[in-house]
Amino acid sequence: VQLVESGGGLVQAGDSLRLSCAASGGTIRNYALGWFRQAPGKERAFVAFISTIGWSGVWTEYADSVKGRFTISRDNAKNTMYLQMNSLEPEDTAIYHCAALQDGSYHSPHSYNLWGQGTQVTVSS
Repeated sequence: VQLVESGGGLVQAGDSLRLSCAASGGTIRNYALGWFRQAPGKERAFVAFISTIGWSGVWTEYADSVKGRFTISRDNAKNTMYLQMNSLEPEDTAIYHCAALQDGSYHSPHSYNLWGQGTQVTVSS
């Protein structure tokens, strides 16, 4: 399975963006997925997580810095995951990567074994 992000861009503070993570070469149905971001000079940081779809729905988690502003979702029929980002702040500027969880804690990048190449999000003040 290969993951490809899209939807990044240059926006002003307060604007919104929706990132997409499209899978090819296989289905994302059986993968829990996450979004991470990496700003210049900083380590890759957890943004959001979404579980596989179970009988009771999905389970999501967010970094405190984006809680209430970002929403993660998935559409298995389209083999795609999304990150809706509202009320963007300059501190959200980073390269955003999607990834598929292999094993371990959802908030650690070391738990993920499939990564997209990333999409740049730049928020001006």
